[in-house]
Amino acid sequence: IQGYILTLLEGGLDDPDINHLYLVKAEKSIDRMIQVVKDLEYISRVESGELELVRDDFDLAKLIDEVFDLHEMRAKKNKIKLMQAYRNDLSYMVNADRKRILQVLSNLVINGIKYSSGKGYVKIDILDMERHFLIEVADNGFGIPADDQKRIFERFYRVDKSRSREEGGTGLGLSIAKHFVEAHGQTINIQSEVGRGTAFTFTLNKA
Repeated sequence: IQGYILTLLEGGLDDPDINHLYLVKAEKSIDRMIQVVKDLEYISRVESGELELVRDDFDLAKLIDEVFDLHEMRAKKNKIKLMQAYRNDLSYMVNADRKRILQVLSNLVINGIKYSSGKGYVKIDILDMERHFLIEVADNGFGIPADDQKRIFERFYRVDKSRSREEGGTGLGLSIAKHFVEAHGQTINIQSEVGRGTAFTFTLNKA
C-alpha cells in the first residue's frame, strides 16, 4: 500500500493509467489487510476463551447448499465443480454454531478451489456416525506433501507460497477452521496425496 501511494505522490497521479491501476491495487491490499485483522481477531478470541458459541439445531445439508451458493462464481472461474456426495432426501440435523460452521465449510471449500486444477471438483459428503455426523470436504487437486500436512493448520503457513500470492487470501483459513471445530469439542483431520487430492474431515454432534 505504501509503495502504491508513494508512486502516486511522486508523479503517478498525473498519469491516468497509473493512478487508476494503483488505486485499485491499494484498495485490494487494504481489503486483504482488514480480513487478516478480522481473522486474527477470531483466532485470538477463541484461544482466550472469549468467543462464545451460539449453538442451535439446523440442517447441515441446507447449510452446505448455502456455502456452495456463496462460492459458485469462484468455482466456475477456476473451472471447479462443486459436488454433494450425500443423499438429498435425508435430514442431517446437527447442534452447533451455524455461523461458525458455515465459515469452517467455506474455508475448506475455498481451499479446495484454490488448489485444484481446471476441470476438478470439490465434494462434500456427510456420513452417519451414530451420535455424530462426519463431514468430509474432498478435492482431486494437487495434494499436500506429508511434511506440509503436519503444519497445514498453522496460521500463515502456505504450502505453495507463489500460488497463494496469486490466489490471494490471508493464510489463516485452515487455522480458523481448526479453532472453530475444536471450540465445538471436535477435531479436524487431513488426508492427502500429492497429485491425487486432499480430504478434510471433522465431526459434529447430532441434534
